[in-house]
This record gives sequence, structure tokens and C-alpha cells, in this order.
Amino acid sequence: MSDPGVQASLHKNAKTTIPRISNFIYSSRFKDVNLVGRLYPHSKNVELSHWALPGGEGAWQEWTFDQVITQDFTPTEIGKEFGPTWTTHWFKLTFEIPEEWKGKEVRIRWNSDSESTVWSHDGKVLQGLSTGDGAQRRGDYLLTSSYEGNKGKQVFYIEMAANKLFGGADGDNTNPPNPDKMFTLSKAEIAVMDKLVYKLTRDLEMLYQISEALEKDPLGHQAMYTANHMVNLIIKGDDSGASAVADTFWSKGNGERAHKIAAIGNCHIDSAWLWPYSETKRKAARSYSAQLKLMEDYPEHIFVASQAQQWAWVKEYYPELFERIKHKVAEGKFLPVGTTWTEMDGNIPSGESFIRQFVYGQKFYQKELGYTCKEFWLPDTFGYSAQIPALMQHVGLTRFLTQKMSWSMVNKFPHNNFTWEGIDGSSVLAHFPPGDSYNMFFNVDELLRTVKNMKDKGRVSTSAFLFGYGDGGGGPTQNMLERFRRLKDVDGLPKVNMVTPNEMFEQLETEQHNMCHWAGELYLELHNGTYTSQAAMKQLCRSAEFRLRDAEFVLAGAVATLGSAASSLLQTSLASLDPAWKKVLLNQFHDVLPGSSIGIVYPQAEALYREALEAADSVWDESIKALLGTYVSETGSEKAVEGEVLFNSLQWPRLEVIKVPGKDGKTEEEMLVEAPPFGFGVINSVEPTHKVTVEESDDMFILDNGLIKAKITKSGLVASLVVIGDERDIFRKEDGTQLYGNQMTIYDDEPLYWDAWDVMDYHLETPRVLNDKVDSTITPVTVVKDTGLVARLRYKIAISDDSSITQDIELTAESPYLTFHTSVSWYESHKILKTVMETNILTRNASYEIQFGILERPTHMNTSWDSARYEVCGHKWADLSEPDWGLAVLNDSKYGWMGRGNKLSLSLLRSPKAPDAECDMRDHTFKYALLPHLDTLQKAGVVQRGYEFNNALRIARVPEAQVKVRSLISVEGDGIVLHTVKPTDDASGDLLLRVFECHGCKSKARLNLEMMASGVFASNGMEDKDKAIPFTANSNHTHFDISLTPFAIRAYRISFLQE
Repeated sequence: MSDPGVQASLHKNAKTTIPRISNFIYSSRFKDVNLVGRLYPHSKNVELSHWALPGGEGAWQEWTFDQVITQDFTPTEIGKEFGPTWTTHWFKLTFEIPEEWKGKEVRIRWNSDSESTVWSHDGKVLQGLSTGDGAQRRGDYLLTSSYEGNKGKQVFYIEMAANKLFGGADGDNTNPPNPDKMFTLSKAEIAVMDKLVYKLTRDLEMLYQISEALEKDPLGHQAMYTANHMVNLIIKGDDSGASAVADTFWSKGNGERAHKIAAIGNCHIDSAWLWPYSETKRKAARSYSAQLKLMEDYPEHIFVASQAQQWAWVKEYYPELFERIKHKVAEGKFLPVGTTWTEMDGNIPSGESFIRQFVYGQKFYQKELGYTCKEFWLPDTFGYSAQIPALMQHVGLTRFLTQKMSWSMVNKFPHNNFTWEGIDGSSVLAHFPPGDSYNMFFNVDELLRTVKNMKDKGRVSTSAFLFGYGDGGGGPTQNMLERFRRLKDVDGLPKVNMVTPNEMFEQLETEQHNMCHWAGELYLELHNGTYTSQAAMKQLCRSAEFRLRDAEFVLAGAVATLGSAASSLLQTSLASLDPAWKKVLLNQFHDVLPGSSIGIVYPQAEALYREALEAADSVWDESIKALLGTYVSETGSEKAVEGEVLFNSLQWPRLEVIKVPGKDGKTEEEMLVEAPPFGFGVINSVEPTHKVTVEESDDMFILDNGLIKAKITKSGLVASLVVIGDERDIFRKEDGTQLYGNQMTIYDDEPLYWDAWDVMDYHLETPRVLNDKVDSTITPVTVVKDTGLVARLRYKIAISDDSSITQDIELTAESPYLTFHTSVSWYESHKILKTVMETNILTRNASYEIQFGILERPTHMNTSWDSARYEVCGHKWADLSEPDWGLAVLNDSKYGWMGRGNKLSLSLLRSPKAPDAECDMRDHTFKYALLPHLDTLQKAGVVQRGYEFNNALRIARVPEAQVKVRSLISVEGDGIVLHTVKPTDDASGDLLLRVFECHGCKSKARLNLEMMASGVFASNGMEDKDKAIPFTANSNHTHFDISLTPFAIRAYRISFLQE
């Protein structure tokens, strides 16, 4: 029954009563008689002047507030346009609050159809504003809850960004932005807000939502009757009576068994997406300052913000705001969350990059805020690697949250709460908020959906409810917090509490024993085109990851060898590597590295990558000089003698053909050389066991180096590929059926909506093999090099009038793989280019390298889950194998794969047109290789070959006396990869060694260091010193033994006596 005093409607049914309530608080058609027209009873335009900050995107970063306010502000008025896109405009607001407004709540009201920031006259960031994006609005700033009078003339400033919350596109937000977009200033005033009317609007809004969402439930009817009675009282002029009726309704609490909602305010801000990095810096300030303002009136409010990079930007550009935030951090109200430097892509970054994301983020929070995160918070990336649980455990994290899996197209993930197990057996607690969003507005239907959607009913008692405007930032609003106050304990609805992530996870941990298990990757059945879009991002990321690895290894060698004599080198190098890594980590953000941002982002991201590469190379150069000495090209009349050494940063000895400077000093020549593991070797020419031969026979080109033999058609197809001594052919069946590799295949690529993001399954129905035969589009294969060390073929494909492929097919001496050096001039529209290998291999699973491990995926389509994985992510290689024979495909910069039946394909390039209309419209160079092998991929050394293919031997110029063979470290035993050798970040002179088990079995190894250690300790991703490890050390040598379980990741910290 209804509450006492509430008169149930006698003359209307729900179909008229419920809309009546809505019209009374929402409709502008009846604002003369409803509450809309009464909310702001008094207003007054402000005195307004304007200054346009010179320059376009990002120019604001060159100006301080003190500089801005000394500029020549000129009078302006409502109705004028400002722009264009990405520019900045400053407004000076001058006003006096009328004395008759004494005791009233007064606000600044603003609408520039864009994002803006309110500043005080003395340079404090007060609050962000967001206008012009429909529901996602924050259009006012509270000046005073009760005007005391006699304030006189007041001055505020508003910094207007010429972009909306979601950038500057016309029409759909994901369209490329309009660079000439203008924004109209339609409101700039101070106004009285009637607090009682505002309360009534919030009461009626929630009652309306309950009555609509629970129309067939008794609670819904009670809410409807209460709201209808309130409207009647308001019409009679009894606002206070209507308010009291609402208070009575909200006072009826819920039962103890009601599901509990853990409400967490957040503002997921994309570090770049439909806007550039520079605008995100301002988005963070706008969003964070708005939350501080709310906390003044809503002390129960708890807000979390992820991505240490964004906190660092606020510290750099808004130091006064950052200091205010720190006070709220100490109070437990404004908290960092998620641990990572950015919310990175969940598939493409290397294992080491994942760890650095955690390390740089956590250390920033610990140093700047005195706070340690306990969770990995990644709500909006495009799938999650199967090695993430192990990577989390490696840095001490056991809690994971995302909601993105709710976006899968075909199969709905069966759990919201579960124990997630990675490929090494590590497990973490995973929680997916059942509301399937981080952009909740605190509406009734969202609370009900959270309970209804939860797939683990009876297993857990609480669920996260992430509320606040996100993606473009903003966070919770006053309206949301008012809704919370009404809905936190209402009979018939779940109970709602404001909690921290730590409190929510602590409750879930008490119930983890009830949860089911999920082993392996969290594959998102959507956005799989992001493995390929914006090819330069992938290529530069892979290159930066390896070059930083090389730099750290040589620096570690110098530090360990020279001790305290290298202290200056260590300090300066760490100071250089720190920002280099942060640039790489920033560019791994989940809309930058995947290729789903607007075009303006990518030149900036490329510049950051190149700066990181330059820093890595500089550290490498200086460390080489410190370790091996500096040659002097000329000193007065004396000429110092210089030499050259080979540098190998991998644990395997290498025998490869490389390019060395020619005798004329201008050209290059090829040479077969040897290099020792983890060290330096002499550049001496080595005679190959078998010279490479190339011959033409029966319209085929036959390449043979004594290890493998390949037959290439005149159109560039691989018609035969065998391991010498084995009769099985990768591309010819035993019955003589001819198959082909390197089928350069183009497909139509028109997604349903998300252009840069998606490649749909139906694209597989539109293949066109570009090189299936020699025709007018093909320049046939010719021999362009035949030296005994190198055999190289070349052919060309005209894809269209605008696009073409030039490919060199190369076999070198002592190489177990056939390499395809590929140059593509790519100017297509909505096409995807792949190389397809149709093989003579029967297997039910394909293997793919992922972060520090291998993941098997089915090659069949038995279930809808199998069928949905038609485009998957892999790193340096993928492999199709029978138990004793197979084919691996290596690559230097690609991530999109398909293993289906007997085919293995590698995605090379896409051509989406939104949000970047010029995505990948440029010339590209990359390489991939075919590696036929006997035995399993583990015994065949596929992991080793993937590393070698991506990490070329390098030449260092050193004094001639240092030209000798020297290994700094060696690894005895198979199955364990020593990936990382680096000085510890604390600059103590210790080294950190990070290893992983690469074969998926229990493996043992001995690590030999050609340096004398004083201690060996177990460590982790955070580089903590744990228990001592037994080791043996004598003059200039240390060794210790390790044993790892399948795909385990371990770290060891090595200490030295500092002289």
C-alpha cells in the first residue's frame, strides 16, 4: 500500500500518470507550469571580455595563467562564435551579485557548446564544464550555497577549449574531426537556483524512474502514486508538503539479504582518442577539479582515477590543484586506481612493457601520494592476454576489473566474478561490473540491470557500480550524487554504498571460494581490427621495446663490470631511460597503439617513439664506450686505431649474414659472422657450410642453402618448402595436391560500425589473391642477388592505380627460414591485406607467441566460441605443427593472425576511414619469414628464431684493443629465456634479471655471469629484494641454478661489492 497521507490516483492509469510525472520535471514545453521553469527564478548576464590564445592544438601549454590574464581582453557578447577546432579562448567574467539574492544559492551558468574550465581570479582551477553534448553536461559552477551579501565586484575566468567532450566531429563522434568547427557562446550568467525546487526535481526523477522500471511491481505503483501526489501538492503551492512526502518514501529501507551495490565514482579518461594528448591534460584537470568541488557538499563521495600519466600531467600543469587533491587522497576520498602508467592495450604490448606499466604507475603513486594500488583496473581495452594473471602476480597484484568483455558480439561471458587463471597457473580474482559500463548515471534501471545481469547470483553478495561520465572525462555530477542519496537504501532495490575499490575487493575475497574458474585469455569478440590498424604504431612499439632492452643490457654490463666508476653513467642513463619508457608506455594506451584515434594523434605518437628510440640508442652508445673504451678518430697529428665488434643481446650464439661497411666506406656488403651470447664478437667472415644457390626450372625459382629448400613461382607464391633431409613438403600434399604459401590476399573490410576497430567475419568471404598468377598486374620474379651468401628474388604487384607491393624473397646462408622483405605503397579504402599460407599440416590447434609465453587456439569452428576467434592476436610468431613437423611464421611488426584449418594468415595492412581518414595511407616496409621445422616448435627453437628475427646483431666502433670475443652472461639449459638484464631503478648498482619459461614445461637452467656478485636474491617486478638464492662466485664469475614451472615469470636481483 501507499505511504500514509499519499492519495492513490483515482482518475488515471499508469499510461497517463507516469508521463505526467516526466513532463513535470523534464519537459520544456510546459516550463511555464512545471518545475523546469522554476529552477532558476532569477538570472543576470555577466560582463564578458575575450582573448584568443594564439596557436592551435596544444598551444595552451606554453602559457601560464599569470601570462594569460595580462593579455588584452576585449568585450564580447552572447551569440558569437569561437574556434576553430583545438584552439583555446579565454573569457573574463565580471559581475556583482544583487543584494536581493542574499540567502540564496547562486551559480555561474555557462554554455559555449564545448568543454571549459572555471578559474578563480588568482589562478586556481575551480571546476570543469562540459556543454553541448546532450546528457553529458556540467554547465554551472556553484558560487555560494547562501549568499551573504556585500561581496562587491567579482572576477572569474573561463578557459574554453574549442572541442566537445568527444572531440570535434560533425555528426557521428567517430567521424574524423572537422578542423574548422566553430562553437557558439549561448549563455554566460549568474543565477539563483531554488534549492527546494532542485530537491523536488531529484525526488520526482527517482520516483518516476522507479515507477517506470518497476511498472508491474507494487513498489513501482507506490512510487507512481507518491510522485503523482507530490505533483498535486506542488500545483497547490505546497512544495514543503511534497518534499515531506518524498522523504517518507525514501525512509523505507531494504532487507539484509538485498544485493549490495558498491558504488565507485570514476571518470575513465581516454589519454587520447577523439582528441590529442594535449587536450587530455586539460580533461584531467577539468574532471579532477569538479570532483573536489562536489566533495565540499557531498562528504560521502568517493572518487577514483586511473592512469598515473594523467596524475603526472595534473602535477606538471596544475600543481596547485594537485596539492589539493593530495589532501583528499590522504582522507581516502580521492584515490588512484589500477596501478598502471596508462590504461594500455591488453594484447599488443610485450610482457616487459606490461611490467613497466605496473612499475612506473605504482612507483608514481607511492612517491607522490604515499599510496599503493592493489588492483589492475582496465575497463576499456580490447581483450586481455592469457598471461596477465602471471604478470599481475609478478608485481604483487591479485585483483582485476574490467567491463569490456560485455561487448563481445556472439558469446556472452559466463561470469561476473571468477578466479582467472593464466597460462602459468597463476590466478587472480576477476570482477566484471554486471551493469556492463563504467559510465553509469545512477539511474534506477542501471541498479536493476546490475542485479539482473549478474551471472553469479548466490555466489557473491556485492557488485561494482562505476558511475560518472567517462571516455571524455567529467566524472560524477551533483545530480548523480543526489540520486545516490535517494536510492542507497530503498525497499525493493539493491542496497547501495559508496566504497573504495579496496573495500569492494575485500568483500569479494571473502566469497572467492564460491567463484568458478576461467583459464586462458579473455578474448573480446570485437575490435580485432586493432591488431593491424595504424601499422607504424605497432612497428615503432616493437622496435622501441627491443632497443630499450638492448640499452638496459649494455648499461647493466657496464655498471656490473665497472662498479662505482660507472655511477655517473648509471645516474644519467636512468634519467634518460625513465622518460623514454614513459613515452613508450603512453603510446601503448588502448586507443593509440591499437590504431583507433583521430589522425592528429599519430604524428605526435611517432615523435614520442622516435625520442624514446634516440634515448635508448644514446644510452647504448655511452654504455658501450664505458664498457669497451672510446676510440678517437683523430688526435692532433696522431690517428687512433679503431675497430668494430658485433653486439648480441640474446642468450643464444648466432651465425648470421649481416651487412657491414664496404671497403670503400660508402657501400655495404654482406658477411656471414658469428656472435657469442649476451656479449661481443669479432667481425670475421665465416665460410658457410653450404652456399646458397638459386636456379630456375619449370617456371620456378629454387632456393637452397643446405638447411631448407624453397620453390617460388614467377608470381611470388611459395609452391614448395622443405627441410633438407625430410621429404614432407609444407605446400604439397602427399597425393600431389598443390598448395601455396605467401598468397598476397586482399579482402573487403567494411565493419558494421567501428571502422578502425573491427574486421568482421564476413570479410573472409571476399578474398582476392593478388599473386595467384602472372598477369598485367604482376612484374614477374627475377633474381636480383646471387652471391653464395644471399639469394634474393624480387617481384611487384600493382594492387590498383594507387597501391602496389614490392617484395624481396630472400634466403641467406645458415638461415633456417625464408624471409619476405615487403614494401607496400598503400592507398586503398576499406580493404585488408594479408599473406596466407595454405599448408599440408593437419592440426587442431595453432600456437601463438604472447607475452612471455605461448597460447594455443583451435583451428576448427566446433563451437561458437571457436568460430568467433577468426582474427586473433599474436606477437613475434605463430605456428602450425603436427607432433614432429610444422611451419612457423615470423614477423617484425605485425599482430593480427588467423589459424583456420590448414591455413595460417598474417594481417599486414588495413585501410579504415574513421576516426582517421588517412589511416595507413603511406608507404610501409616490414618483413616476415617462413620457418619450416622438424620436431615440435619447442625443440625446433621457434622462440629463439622469433627473438633473432626481431633483434638484429649490431656493430659498435671501439678501440682496436677491445676487439675480442666476450660474453657477459650465458644461459645453460633449454626452455628458459633471460629476457631482461637491467640496473635496478634505485640506482644502487644492483642488477635485475627477468626470466620466463618458454616451452610450457618444467625447465631448469644455470645462469652464468662473467662478473663477481656479492649476493643473489629472489625478486619481482617491483624489484624488491626477497630471499637469498644459493650461488657460486669467484674471480669475475658467478653462477646460480634456477628451476621454473611452465610459463612462469621470475626475477632475480644481483648485488655487487662497490669499490
